[in-house]
Amino acid sequence: MQGRLIELIQARGAIVVLAVVVVVAALAFPDFLHLGNVQDIVTAATFLGLVAVGQTFVIIMGGFDLAVGSMVSVGTVLAAYAVPYGWAAALLLPTAAGILVGLIDGMLIARARMAPFIVTLSALLALKGAAVALAGESLVIRHPGFFGAIANSQILGINSLILILLAIFALAALLLNQTPFGAAVFAIGGNEEAARMLGIRVERVKIITYCLSGGLAGLSGALLAARLSSGLSGAGNGYELQSIAAAVIGGVLLTGGVGTMAGALAGVLLLGVIENIINQIGSLSAAYQGLASGVFLLLAVIIQSGLSRGRAR
Repeated sequence: MQGRLIELIQARGAIVVLAVVVVVAALAFPDFLHLGNVQDIVTAATFLGLVAVGQTFVIIMGGFDLAVGSMVSVGTVLAAYAVPYGWAAALLLPTAAGILVGLIDGMLIARARMAPFIVTLSALLALKGAAVALAGESLVIRHPGFFGAIANSQILGINSLILILLAIFALAALLLNQTPFGAAVFAIGGNEEAARMLGIRVERVKIITYCLSGGLAGLSGALLAARLSSGLSGAGNGYELQSIAAAVIGGVLLTGGVGTMAGALAGVLLLGVIENIINQIGSLSAAYQGLASGVFLLLAVIIQSGLSRGRAR
């Protein structure tokens, strides 16, 4: 009974916290629950959300990906270059580039047995330099056409980015919870050697997971370019740490083996709500967003540590 309660808190705690923060914000700011403001929060969270999906897979597997933020930046630049060749090219080129980066990182981590920190940090630095080399500070998309409409249109009154975010989280949840691949990700994160003994192709799963993370980061960059009508060399700065924070706040254990997509989505939205509250206050600088996010992350790690000890007992 106690173990079941601990699992429930770990899986749904972020959703409860998000609900409490939303209620408090609604009481403090009359316009907070206005439909336009709610849409703004979720729309702005889309880009980090896509990155957090891939990061969640990687962390559950027992690793992490520091390259995703720079991949978002490169994705915006590649999308800007590809727009003249059509909207499909502008979406596919950044996504394919992200998959390629994930493939290289995954091969080095899985086959060469290099540490994820070193590999993905090196990729972060290389991609950051590539983004600046390709675009300077920014690259304006002068005629975005349908590509721009992908991120700026509405379907039944709902911004298209919100629908994309929810669809990808739903697909990711199915992949994580209802497929052999998802089961393998959990098994590797729980105990890699035991997973090998069960016949799981650990190296293959690791490579696919990093490809998934890189591809989603590239897609996030493409959608961000569509939203802003430009490629920005610094567009994804900080996304690598924010995506880890969102996943951990959402109940994903940094040690691997535990986590849900619903929790990760709650973590992403919680960070978005915090940012919106700070904007509503007006007198607070953006630095307070980082402070609040850091406090939430620290509390999440402390609570997770306590819950993990409880499960072990």
